[in-house]
Amino acid sequence: VVVDIDEGLRLALHFDGKSWKDLKAGGSSSFWWVHGTSDADVWMVGEDGRITHYDGQSFVEHQSGTTATLWGLMAFSPTDVWAVGGMVGGPSTTPDDVILHYDGSVWSPVVLPGAPKNRAHFKVWGTSSDDLFVVGEAGVIWHKKGAEWVLESDPPVSTGTITTVHGCSATDVWAVGGRDLLRYDGAAWTRLERTLTNDVNGVYCSPGGVGIVGMGGLKQRFDGSAWTDDFTADPHGDLHAVWRDDTGAYWAVGGDFIASPKPGAKRNGIVTRYGAGTVSTTLE
Repeated sequence: VVVDIDEGLRLALHFDGKSWKDLKAGGSSSFWWVHGTSDADVWMVGEDGRITHYDGQSFVEHQSGTTATLWGLMAFSPTDVWAVGGMVGGPSTTPDDVILHYDGSVWSPVVLPGAPKNRAHFKVWGTSSDDLFVVGEAGVIWHKKGAEWVLESDPPVSTGTITTVHGCSATDVWAVGGRDLLRYDGAAWTRLERTLTNDVNGVYCSPGGVGIVGMGGLKQRFDGSAWTDDFTADPHGDLHAVWRDDTGAYWAVGGDFIASPKPGAKRNGIVTRYGAGTVSTTLE
């Protein structure tokens, strides 16, 4: 599923291997992220605290209890789901440091230890609810170890905001943002020296490799021993997220997601794929 980040058009697109279908999610607030455990258990989050669940047939809106934009989520089961968010660059009076957990009945906020950081959280990933990473503004990295939340970005590891975190295992976790590429080995975070032509937004780790994407068509792949830079290959637009499917192909999405909307003008969207096969442009 690909979800939209556009004004006035709420898209939830599903690809069945042959064509794309608009699932008609409706609603008044845009989506920013999607994750699920099966075709019948898909979650989408977005602006104004929007949380939407899709059971394969219909959409149900959930009460999140926040007005903050929810930028990321991860589902471990239908009764164990996490969502994170906050208001980027906002004053201390705006809802920030947002982490929510769903137990199958209600969404509940998490109170982090120490004084509020007043930072938006962008993504969440983990191997389980007892080993969870949350990243966001000002290079913040929270690590949930069992019942304890540990701040692993004091002192900071990155030079700026971290937009995405994803891993292959508890000892192989990657995070990106700005010109930073970070890796966690189960004991500590390290900033890797890697030439990045533009800011990097998305990262995905799978047993077959790591993919990163970013602004201006930044696209790089790591096979475990060497990096391949696909920057000169199409497309050259801004890419927001990347994913690797079971065939080993990489998918990336993006477009004009940071451009301001203009009346009567549609913003460009990108879906691209690297690997065997092609990407259908058919939309039902």
